[in-house]
Amino acid sequence: MNIASFFSGCGGMDLGFEKAGFNVEFANDNASQVWATFEKNFPNTRLSKVSIKKVNPNDVPNTCGIVGGPPCQSWSNAGSGRGIMDYRGMLFFDYINMIRQKQPLFFVAENVEGLLADRNANAYNMILQNMQEAGYNVTVQLVNAADFGVPQKRKRIFFIGYRDDLDIFFNFPTANQRRVNVKDAIYDLCNSALPAKPLNLTNGSRCNFLNHEYWEGGFSYIFLSRNRVLNWDSQSFTIQASGRQTSLHPQAPEMVKIEKDVRILKPGYEDLYRRLSVRECARLQTFPDDFEFIYSNLNAGYKMIGNSVPVKLSQVIAERICSDFIEINIHNWFPRFEEQAAIC
Repeated sequence: MNIASFFSGCGGMDLGFEKAGFNVEFANDNASQVWATFEKNFPNTRLSKVSIKKVNPNDVPNTCGIVGGPPCQSWSNAGSGRGIMDYRGMLFFDYINMIRQKQPLFFVAENVEGLLADRNANAYNMILQNMQEAGYNVTVQLVNAADFGVPQKRKRIFFIGYRDDLDIFFNFPTANQRRVNVKDAIYDLCNSALPAKPLNLTNGSRCNFLNHEYWEGGFSYIFLSRNRVLNWDSQSFTIQASGRQTSLHPQAPEMVKIEKDVRILKPGYEDLYRRLSVRECARLQTFPDDFEFIYSNLNAGYKMIGNSVPVKLSQVIAERICSDFIEINIHNWFPRFEEQAAIC
């Protein structure tokens, strides 16, 4: 089944859908720093490089599904808190409008947990109402990626809509009983990471393992306000979209608490403290090792990965959608869905 992707970034959600058997026919993202990475890893997908506001729906192919993660800074607890008053917050409604005009059989929209905060209640209700009025049965759920095979504690809200003439709702699969931990994901990479070149420029082909290099620089007082060292036997903290804010490798001991909101590196062990490499972050986001991130400054690599939907989580959702369509025998519904008959 063909899908179209918006706010595609480096393609985490897209890759999950591909692994579930979907074909990403069209993608859109106007952030130039992701283009080379996306095109490298999705050579058969047509990539649109303008704002969604400038995309003519007639130029978007008719597909079975539309997926995307509209910008989250407007709703984030760490963001401006301006919600729909923020330009980026309004992009969510441009995404819904695209869905309304294209009328795919399903859509997926991912965003941060902060959208559920009381201060964003009006925006949340408007988003849900607009999705329903576009003609969809919508399921909304807060999901922790760690429950679905991702070695990371990462809570995100998902809106998943099935066109209302299908007469079905999406139901999230049951969480895994066994969680994957940090050691499972990155232990084999422990001794082969390279520090970035001066100014945090990439080592390129000098890396012993693709993108296995880490950002260097001091730690801010905010970073030192709590322990940032990962635990081998637990899941990672949420992967950040910033080299400076990236968590510390679990080879180092836990940071020492001096007083409330103040911690230091354990004396005598300072050499063990380093940030996770770009590849280690990618592993914790469940990107495969052959997925190449292209950048000159490492911060761009961390940003692409931190802004992405974990591949495994996307795949779990995509597999459930595929299963639902098999269960209702979607192909027998044609010619009720004549436009989709040629694309699914």
